[in-house]
Amino acid sequence: MSIAADDPAVRRGPRALLGGKRPLPAHVTVYLFVVIPFLAVLTAVPFAWGWGLTWLDLALAAGWYTVTILGTTAGYHRYFTHGSFKARRPLRIALAVAGSMAVQGPILHWVADHRRHHAFADKAGDPHSPWLFGTSPAALARGFWHAHLGWILDRDLTNQERFCPDLLADRDMRLVHRLFGPLTIVTLAGPAVLGGLLTGSWHGALTAFFWAGLVRVAFLHHVTWSVNSVCHMIGDRPFTARDKSANFWPLAILSMGESWHNLHHADPTQARHGVRPGQIDITARTIWIFEKLGWAHEVNWPTPARLARITRTPA
Repeated sequence: MSIAADDPAVRRGPRALLGGKRPLPAHVTVYLFVVIPFLAVLTAVPFAWGWGLTWLDLALAAGWYTVTILGTTAGYHRYFTHGSFKARRPLRIALAVAGSMAVQGPILHWVADHRRHHAFADKAGDPHSPWLFGTSPAALARGFWHAHLGWILDRDLTNQERFCPDLLADRDMRLVHRLFGPLTIVTLAGPAVLGGLLTGSWHGALTAFFWAGLVRVAFLHHVTWSVNSVCHMIGDRPFTARDKSANFWPLAILSMGESWHNLHHADPTQARHGVRPGQIDITARTIWIFEKLGWAHEVNWPTPARLARITRTPA
């Protein structure tokens, strides 16, 4: 049963929480996108031992990882979901394309799910809270699985008309949404093509496909999924939020600043999540570069007064 099945908002209507079910072929594809990269990770060590891992493979993996995860963090998340800055049309489309190539779902699905998460954070209706089943060890283990991965395997779709009508009305975003399948092929085949061209061999194409394609996608998935699971269970909570969001510093660099999650839930539209000294936020720096280049404007940067309003008072 859906976690929000007893909520009146699930009933049909313009304000319904859910918007139908994912078609079976698409749902099978979701399983494939989750399972196949994960199997690649499991075979990574013996593969590296037997076939080798070159500096080119690492460079391609790092490059594709950086572009695609920033497409998720700066694009899908801070721009499309929360409107923390405004972007010119070329940047807007580029962010949507880069986010799609992270293989975390088409843009309309992703944004609708995340806006729903903030509307019901850690309560019934939240698509991926780890606290929905109780606080016992068994309930938290179940909740961690649900928040990290289990929710993705649910066929229920969030109602886009309720949670992202602005993107539904955007012709460019509807097109990028429909192109999710071809963009997934590009994000997996692109590294293989580059590896083959740069090495002049099929072996170079194969290892690049494995490391910069499959393993990179799986690693990116689990880093970003950890923001849903780990960052709602463990860490510091210096800011006042309505939920259990927390800052978890070990993920800060890999998540490009997304793991400063408590600040984000305390004030979701801020363009910078890591606001204290030493809190590295690569996504915020990327948005700053966009602003300096004139590609982004009206950036919602934090101010001392704004931060003071949400800082938790020591007990």
